[in-house]
Amino acid sequence: MTPAELNVLPAPLFWRRVFCTLYEQLVLLGVVALTFLLPNLALGLLFGVSLPSWLTFLYLYLVLGIYFVWYWTKTGQTLAMQTWRIRLIAVNGMAPTRAQALRRYVYGSLWLLPCIGIQFCLDLHRWQIIEMLFFVALFLWPLSIYFDRVSPNMRQGIPDRLAGTRQVILPSNQVKLG
Repeated sequence: MTPAELNVLPAPLFWRRVFCTLYEQLVLLGVVALTFLLPNLALGLLFGVSLPSWLTFLYLYLVLGIYFVWYWTKTGQTLAMQTWRIRLIAVNGMAPTRAQALRRYVYGSLWLLPCIGIQFCLDLHRWQIIEMLFFVALFLWPLSIYFDRVSPNMRQGIPDRLAGTRQVILPSNQVKLG
């Protein structure tokens, strides 16, 4: 599809985004298992070493950043986005640049900041933290598409507006890039 054709495609609605995010979580379990759990399990078993929590978080953040930026700049779609026929494009209809994809990833992770505040205010522990993160990531953050007053028909979320990107629904016959 040409950039002009991509630019007129509709934006995904709230529930399509939620289901795509749910599926993305399943895919990310495999990415995290391969790139994080296996090496750290080996470090622990062979050398008795465990990484401090801040380094673990930074490592995971970088691994997931590489995953998303690579897919968004290469095809505009992660595996979950392909399944749900969602594609990330720049606002001009072209493929997002590496800088745009990186900005979208960083801005897309801003939902973690209120979660950290909620965790400290409510003194949440273990599974409560995971439930809160899951709820905020899946339901509250995607609701930001309804705050788009500039272009309500495009329904851009906060990360897309800040990064200069948008999501579109591909027609049934255009699931993958040609």
